[in-house]
Amino acid sequence: MIPLATGDASAAQVNGVALAGPGEVLSPEVLRQRACTELLRQAAIRAGLLDADDPRPVEGAISEAATTAIEVLLDRRLAVPEPDEDSCRRHHAAHAARYAVGERLKLRHILFAVTPGVDLEALRSRAEACLIDLRARRRDEAIGADDRFAATARELSNCPSGGAGGALGWLNAAECAPEFAREVFGQAVVGVLPRLVRSRFGLHVVEVLEREAGIPPPFEQVRTAVAQSLRQQAFATALRQYLQVLAGEARLQGVALDQAGTPLVQ
Repeated sequence: MIPLATGDASAAQVNGVALAGPGEVLSPEVLRQRACTELLRQAAIRAGLLDADDPRPVEGAISEAATTAIEVLLDRRLAVPEPDEDSCRRHHAAHAARYAVGERLKLRHILFAVTPGVDLEALRSRAEACLIDLRARRRDEAIGADDRFAATARELSNCPSGGAGGALGWLNAAECAPEFAREVFGQAVVGVLPRLVRSRFGLHVVEVLEREAGIPPPFEQVRTAVAQSLRQQAFATALRQYLQVLAGEARLQGVALDQAGTPLVQ
């Protein structure tokens, strides 16, 4: 594989198909996502599920026919076992807080929004620098002595809540984007979270001011949700393995897909 200079996506290809247009600057994460999608699109063509003249992606967007073909391909190729009762019970016992009913958090955040044309690497760097600064200050401050978080939110946040110091008030999981809720609910941490929270809106620096614990329901009431969670985990594992096989068979240029945690098609 030919290595790719940081941010330069112009040379990235999968079996000769370019992953980016001229002048596009992409983060390694976005580049890997596009490569995974292209591997699956080409696999669908080889499987006869998609016409060979299917249009190549434009700025990462594939055709509707390709999306449908990839779904059929994955249904055929991925073996996703049905979770048994014992597995579901063990998962529930280890993660009961995830299924708690009535948990509420008092939150505030600083949003670094992903907008068209934004330099994702620069955005991530700014967000990480903000997170490090706030966590370092929190260790040195007495509570309420110098509300740096609120001042930073007013200065940097791309959310309307920035004007209120980033305050979101009391929220339950259903009031948040699912990917955001998965990162902040069902835990015990109070304070500035140690990692950035990623959502469809961008990157968030999040502070949990207070937690009101929910009530974990008995296993029988949440078995369906537990089983679905295990199915999703099994699907993700099977998809990663399938993508590794496809990557091993492909001619890759300018993109690395052999790292653990390679992003999956979205």
